[in-house]
Amino acid sequence: MVRTARTTSSTAAAVAAVLAATALGLAPHQAQAAPAPAPAAAAASSAPSDLRFHDIPGSGGITLKGNVFTPAGARPGRTYPLVVLPTSWGMPQIEYVAQAEKLADDGYVVVSYTSRGFWLSGGEIEVAGPPDTADVSAVIDWALANTPADAQHIGLGGVSYGAGISLLASAHDPRIKAVVALSGWADIIESIYSGRTQHVQAAALLGGAGYLTGRPGPELRQILADFLGSRLDREPQMIEWGKKRSAAERVDEINANGAAIMLGNAWGDTIFPPNQYAAFYEKLTGPKRLELRPGDHATAEGTGLLGLPNDTWTNARRWFDRYLKGERNGVDTEAPVQIKSRSDEGYEGYADWKSVGSGGTERLPLSDAEHLFTGVDSGADGGVIFLSSILDQFAKAPPTASIPLLPRAFAAVWQSPRREARRHIRGTVELHTTVTPTAPDGTFVAYLYDVGPLGIGKLVSSAPYTFHGKPRGQAFGVDLELFSTAYDVPGGHRLALVIDTVDPLYIEHNPSGAQLTFSSPRTDPSYVSVPLREE
Repeated sequence: MVRTARTTSSTAAAVAAVLAATALGLAPHQAQAAPAPAPAAAAASSAPSDLRFHDIPGSGGITLKGNVFTPAGARPGRTYPLVVLPTSWGMPQIEYVAQAEKLADDGYVVVSYTSRGFWLSGGEIEVAGPPDTADVSAVIDWALANTPADAQHIGLGGVSYGAGISLLASAHDPRIKAVVALSGWADIIESIYSGRTQHVQAAALLGGAGYLTGRPGPELRQILADFLGSRLDREPQMIEWGKKRSAAERVDEINANGAAIMLGNAWGDTIFPPNQYAAFYEKLTGPKRLELRPGDHATAEGTGLLGLPNDTWTNARRWFDRYLKGERNGVDTEAPVQIKSRSDEGYEGYADWKSVGSGGTERLPLSDAEHLFTGVDSGADGGVIFLSSILDQFAKAPPTASIPLLPRAFAAVWQSPRREARRHIRGTVELHTTVTPTAPDGTFVAYLYDVGPLGIGKLVSSAPYTFHGKPRGQAFGVDLELFSTAYDVPGGHRLALVIDTVDPLYIEHNPSGAQLTFSSPRTDPSYVSVPLREE
């Protein structure tokens, strides 16, 4: 079945309404079935691109609901670079209409499709499993047979779920020459199970959206039940399931295939934190680019989905232009790591991720022992999924806590001296400490705050840590990376490390009445290492 449409301003308005409704969880029930860019090399055609809706054969005999943009005035016998866009988690096929039209106006054939298991596409939700990567190859096959797509110039991209699928597909299909993966994951375990701690709000949100807009398969239903139910006996199976869905486990194949990879993410992404993307980026050996900006999951590129000006999507098109069209637009000669601090001071370019915090470190010694009772939220926490990081992005209002008023029975606090000079935190803050538990299992969360003259702390970064099977009363060392960030500390402020044991973002594993002691042995001192920008 094929339907044809012309894109108009009213269509764009309808797309915006559907995307907004879906983002707010109001989607109807599923039927069963960077730097300022260089000017564009060529002016877009004044004629509208052609949009058609198709049923596309997926892998395993299912049908995928898709749409195809072709360049205006496409001539018989001529081929055009192909870009394939799998949809995000819970999103319908019109998600990328605005950006697909821009790409088509620039001379691309663009095929977007609803990922299997969602909306009217067939099959069940596989969470970027082998059937999803096979779908990408099937869509490419169909596009080469049914559109004027060029088999030698194929790109792949997407946001969130579409990004994860795109990276995995680049390991599977060597025809893919360029990938743009925005707000995605390379390591799903490090994303929602970092520090061996379940990110409960993220998992519950994804699971709920999956049930609302699609059909989770039996494997996903079991994994969700085990994960949210804290089934430690099922941990090896959950980790193995996650590895099969992590591009970090396929990096050798990705490098061998040689696709040019562009990664984009936000500092405050509460579903796929930036650490795992940065670690993956460092392992890539082909053409690559990493962009990190303020915001939460998909907020950095969200306005672009509505057709509004957006740096992320502009650079995505430049990336495709360079590696699918061969245009010398400068995207490959810029510093490959581009970051923007949370205070919006502009973009900073670095040769690699290791150079981001190359200005040395500020070390905060944790010399005083602290003793905590577990199971009580001290008032220090990472905020609320989406809301807190969006407030930080647009209003510069991260989660806060009154550091002097935190109850010391439930929160350990260490503070640095005030510094007169402004400090530019860049990269990954590292905590090293020694913990002595009264129970074999436990959870704690570490927070780094920027503390002003009145004692109000603004959250710089945080991370959870969970342990199991430790001997009671026996000390053990902990090395914990907090979530990577770019934060500017005003002059006259101090830094504070706070540790407590309860945060609404995570599932905690502290038995009733358990206690934790944080100490700093003379032979192994505890500290926080804060990376700074080179001035």
